[in-house]
Amino acid sequence: MKFSNTYVGLGQRFYNKSQPTAVRAPKLFLWNTALANRLNIPAALQQDSEALAQYFSGNQILAGAEPIATAYAGHQFGSFNPLLGDGRAHLLGELLDDEGRRWDLQLKGSGESAYSRAGDGRCALGPAVREFIMSEAMRALGVPTTECLAVVTTGETVYRQRANPGAVVTRVAASHIRVGSFQLFASRGDVESLTALRDYAIDRHFPEIKQQASNHSVALVDSVIAKQIQLVVAWMRVGFIHGVMNTDNTAISGDTIDYGPCAMMGVYDPQAVYSSIDRNGRYAFGNQPRIVNWNMARFAESLLVLHPEDEQLLAQMQELINDFPQRFQQAYNRMMADKLGLQDLQPGDDALIESLLARLAELKLDYTISFDLLTKSLTDSKVQTFISADLGDCYQQWWQRVNAQALSAEQLQAAMRNNNPVVIPRNHHIEAVLADCEASGEASAALDFLAVLRQPYVETEETARYQSTDDSFDQGYQTFCGT
Repeated sequence: MKFSNTYVGLGQRFYNKSQPTAVRAPKLFLWNTALANRLNIPAALQQDSEALAQYFSGNQILAGAEPIATAYAGHQFGSFNPLLGDGRAHLLGELLDDEGRRWDLQLKGSGESAYSRAGDGRCALGPAVREFIMSEAMRALGVPTTECLAVVTTGETVYRQRANPGAVVTRVAASHIRVGSFQLFASRGDVESLTALRDYAIDRHFPEIKQQASNHSVALVDSVIAKQIQLVVAWMRVGFIHGVMNTDNTAISGDTIDYGPCAMMGVYDPQAVYSSIDRNGRYAFGNQPRIVNWNMARFAESLLVLHPEDEQLLAQMQELINDFPQRFQQAYNRMMADKLGLQDLQPGDDALIESLLARLAELKLDYTISFDLLTKSLTDSKVQTFISADLGDCYQQWWQRVNAQALSAEQLQAAMRNNNPVVIPRNHHIEAVLADCEASGEASAALDFLAVLRQPYVETEETARYQSTDDSFDQGYQTFCGT
């Protein structure tokens, strides 16, 4: 494995050098072979589970790695914290895949750092497995996401609400640059570091800006906004609720990062909240577009520090923020049209979308199942009878609209299926799998679940095991910042 450490090259204001804390008895629990192959991890190493456990627990450091804890600030539930940073994570370095793309390799739960703020630096097994499962599910669903390479149990106990088996999870990310990374230097008025971070981010994620844009700060904000719109629209498509959309959890790469208090929406409800710390519903399912707009405003403000008293640039930034709702709505409507099999958007389609969603909310219908049934109803008269009874006039309007297109029912169904999964990682199934893994110390329940979640648009013999709903479970369900 050949590491590079370009982030380290930015200088010590960006991080604190920190070594992982050794654990007592590391054991490999989950391993992502497909991801390991993409990262060119040698086959001989992959076959040595004991070596993998040592390396991906942090007990041994891979040759060429330079562990650091990255520094960042952030707005947490709207309140600014000037210094956060990796309190229980160590960025080992970067690997290149076969296409020359650069990927961060980070251990989570690997011990304390200078940013731990009295925390123990550790992670419990349940949250580690949750991140592995959720990131794999999201990737298969087509949602931009960080990924997990490994979960290693530590042989130690972690204390949260109760005693839990400990674990370390290895995250792979396009980068760990967050909106909060920019806020750190903007809040300090550190123009030198802020400029270096902006230029580094452009080189790593948006190199086209250097050739195409006259003002790199404006172009970067525009590009990051486009990524964030793509991300949150994808969340809305599958019913994902992030749960803690703080600016320090907003990656400029446009990938989902930090799967702590996340959940999946069952019954359609724009106000659905499961995060135990989101007491006012700031990050409810339907609020996610507004919050990412707010986060992008904070990003733009950070870069404005580089351009004091530049009224023209300020106006350009303000226009980008003001245009966000319209840009998002256009992308959202296109996504919903794809879920409904509409090849092009026509006048009245937005009203159809709104009335259909209102019907789901009114009758407390399941989001995923309803769109699955709509998809199946194109070729199954029994399903058509069932779903039309629930949706009433909405179904008839949709049926007339979708069948007026010059496509066969089979073609329409195939197009809709690409956007409407048959299975998602439902909350009660997630919790059952995590409980099994903790109680048994074995990964078989997680592996069975993953085999289905990695094919979310295909019904296999095992799919039905994880399609059941439990609305009563969701009503009292709470998630926590476990990792």
